[in-house]
Amino acid sequence: MHQALDWLKGHSSRIIFLAIVCVAAYVTARLVSRALRKALEKTQMPDASIFVNLARVLIWAVAAMIVLKPVFGINPMTLFTALGIGGFAVSLGLKDSIANTIGGFQLMFSHVLQPGDMVRISGITGEVQDVTWRQTVVRERDGNLMMIPNSVLNTTLLEKLDPHNEASVTIPFTAKPNVDTTRLTNELLSKIDESAHGLMDHTNPPIVRLTGFSPAGVTGNIIAYAKPHASQAQLIDAVTRSVSSSDLFTDLVASGDAKARDLLATQDGADGGRSGQ
Repeated sequence: MHQALDWLKGHSSRIIFLAIVCVAAYVTARLVSRALRKALEKTQMPDASIFVNLARVLIWAVAAMIVLKPVFGINPMTLFTALGIGGFAVSLGLKDSIANTIGGFQLMFSHVLQPGDMVRISGITGEVQDVTWRQTVVRERDGNLMMIPNSVLNTTLLEKLDPHNEASVTIPFTAKPNVDTTRLTNELLSKIDESAHGLMDHTNPPIVRLTGFSPAGVTGNIIAYAKPHASQAQLIDAVTRSVSSSDLFTDLVASGDAKARDLLATQDGADGGRSGQ
C-alpha cells in the first residue's frame, strides 16, 4: 500500500498531465465531430461517419504524441522508426482493412455513393445508411441491414436507382374480351386503394395501363408504388388478392391458354342462352 502511494506521489505530475491531455482530446474530438457534421450538411460533401472517424483518429494521434515523451519517456522518433520497420508486416495483415478504407474514401470523394442513395448491389436493393471505415451499410425494404465491404463496391456492379422507380411494382393482368375499359380501370383502382392503402406511397397513386389484346382478352399492367420501408412483396400480394376477385377477369382467362378460352366461350354461350329465354 505504501509502495503504491509512494509511486503515485512520485508520478503525480505525469498522471495529472496525462489526465489533462486525455480530457482535452475527448472534448476536442466531440466538438470537432459536431462541427464537422454541421459543416458537411451545409456543403456538397457527403455526410458519412468515415470523415468524422478520421478526424477523431487524428485528434487522438496528436494527443498520444504529446504524452509519449513527458509521461512515458518514449521518443516519438524512436516509435516512428519501430513502426516503420514493422509497418510492412502489419500492412500485410491489415491489407483487407486498408483496401476497405481506401475504397470508402474513393466512393465518398468521387460522389459515387452517399447516404440516402437507393442502390442495387449484387442483387441487394436498399438505401445507403452509412459508409464506415470498413463497410457500407445498406438497409433493405424489409428492414434488414446489409454490411458490404467497401473494397467489394469498387470491383462489382453498382446501380444507383431513382427512388420513384425503385418503389414501383408492376402486376400484369388479362381482362375478359369486350370488357368496359373505363369500368375496369375504376374498379381496379377502387379495389387497390381499399386493400393496399396502408402499403402504398400516397404521393404516387397507382396506375392502370392497358397494353393490348390477346386471345383471352384485354391485357394491361397495374403499377403501384410502395411507401418507404414497406415490403414490395406485401404490396404485390395485397393488390393481387384484391383484384383477383373482380368479375371482369378470372385467373383462367388471365392464363390465356386454350382451355381457358374454351371455358370462357362455354360460359358466354350459357349466358346468351339464358338471355334468349
